[in-house]
Amino acid sequence: MKTKFIIITGLSGAGKSLAVRCFEDLGFFCVDNLPIALIPKFAELCSKPESEIDKIVLVVDIREGEFLDVFFDVLKDISAQNIIYKIFFLEASNEIIIRRFSETRRKHPLSHETTTLLDSINKEREILQKIKDKADIIINTTTLTPNELRQSLKNNIIIDAQEGAQMTLTITSFGYRFGVPNDADLVFDVRFLPNPHYVEELSKLTGNDKKVKNYVLKHALTKTFLDKFKNLIFFLIPQYLKEGKTYLTIAIGCTGGKHRSVTIANLLAQEISKRKYKINLINNHRDINKK
Repeated sequence: MKTKFIIITGLSGAGKSLAVRCFEDLGFFCVDNLPIALIPKFAELCSKPESEIDKIVLVVDIREGEFLDVFFDVLKDISAQNIIYKIFFLEASNEIIIRRFSETRRKHPLSHETTTLLDSINKEREILQKIKDKADIIINTTTLTPNELRQSLKNNIIIDAQEGAQMTLTITSFGYRFGVPNDADLVFDVRFLPNPHYVEELSKLTGNDKKVKNYVLKHALTKTFLDKFKNLIFFLIPQYLKEGKTYLTIAIGCTGGKHRSVTIANLLAQEISKRKYKINLINNHRDINKK
């Protein structure tokens, strides 16, 4: 029995408490704010053959104080025990974090060291940057509902080591009118393609409809773009896999996020699913129902 060992960290107010509840619902044994010095011993006990705990989540954050000094040493200790771990890092925009603190009327853990809440947030970002750089999964909760966060966590639970490394690849369409997705690794702008919005019978449909798909794909410009686009994506994915990247988000945007971006995102997802990559593929359309 191989133990799944997940460390949740990130910014205060980014949703770590909600993430813990989600993992508990998924059957994980969760410990919030365990002193970092005790983590190696705890991991050792849980990995023993007689232990019945095989799915573990630990929350480690700024409440520990100057934990960065020992955090990476603790990770080395865990690795020395041949324990496979993954780090989930949660973040959100300053505006959202400020709003969440205002709604809950909680104090920021660094409030005693700074003048304003924004100062505390920025200082925490600076302190946690090295850990963020080490993270396997980075989830930006700025626009996520609780259900969407739960689904994102579920999709990103890494399979057992003996099954081989696997990448979670998210393809999302979006509208530039509503902003670029915060967690996108690769962003492609397809606003240069012919726009179905200006065709009366197509404007109220979406890229999920066959008529819109046919309209977008019938143009020579689209065909030329797709050939070059797919070649680029199929060159990049194996390179990311070789580097051990476990999470990749490809965002495809048009003006409103309903027609062209949806069509291209769907087509890319179909093409990728035909390839024999070790990928957990997620395809979603962020702004398809927005006006």
